[in-house]
Amino acid sequence: MTKSTITKGFILSGIINTLGILFFTKGFTNEVIPETDPVVMSYFGLLIIMIWGLAFIAVAKVFENVKWLVAVFALEKLCYVIAYGYWFANNSVQEVYDRDLIAGVFYSIYGLNDFLFMLFLGMFSSNS
Repeated sequence: MTKSTITKGFILSGIINTLGILFFTKGFTNEVIPETDPVVMSYFGLLIIMIWGLAFIAVAKVFENVKWLVAVFALEKLCYVIAYGYWFANNSVQEVYDRDLIAGVFYSIYGLNDFLFMLFLGMFSSNS
């Protein structure tokens, strides 16, 4: 991957984590998302996701100097993938759709999104 592509990947991840949260939570007014998973997706948890997004953007142009931090980012994504897998195995996304379409879409895609960015970050953090 070129440096430009990797930089864009970091920025994209940051935008998804920040603006995506604002969109899906309807500016933190959508109560269905935190009610559906009050541990991981509480309003505080959602705010922290946005802060992670800002961290991705902050290192976008200096990522090659912070490979260990990129590995931490990949680990963070792994935690969300595991949390999503656990939630998905024990809950019904259809019930979320029945309550709110946007929250249903959120719970349908957030695990895949985190998995893809985990692979991206993991691949990069392991390069020398």
